[in-house]
Amino acid sequence: MKKLIRIKQLHHVSLVCRDLQRSVVFYRDMIGLEQIERPDFDFEGAWFALGAGQLHLIVDEARIPNNPLEPHSRNPHFAIRVEDYNETVKWLKENEIEMIEKPHSKSGFAQIFCQDPDGYLIELHVPQEELRKSL
Repeated sequence: MKKLIRIKQLHHVSLVCRDLQRSVVFYRDMIGLEQIERPDFDFEGAWFALGAGQLHLIVDEARIPNNPLEPHSRNPHFAIRVEDYNETVKWLKENEIEMIEKPHSKSGFAQIFCQDPDGYLIELHVPQEELRKSL
């Protein structure tokens, strides 16, 4: 089968949010993403470095789902690889961020799922062999 689109990498994920400052604090201070410069659009938002890609927050309350789903690993989400599973769990607990731990997931990743202030699901993970090395 001929490839029609030759993809290099995922560039960014965009999420709409209700309260920009609350979301900025969450992604910057709780998740640890670096806020980066954003063009002067005619609407509020913020951009963050996310590995080789970016996370874009956009304020547009009309486009946010009204009923966030209960946290579940099969809900739509994006994943961030972290350095240390146990340190991440400890940090989330210290900051009272509700999470679901799946250290032995069949995916091959030791996974942690949490939600941002607007209910978007985030997977934080390490390869399971890295978790086994730390035990």
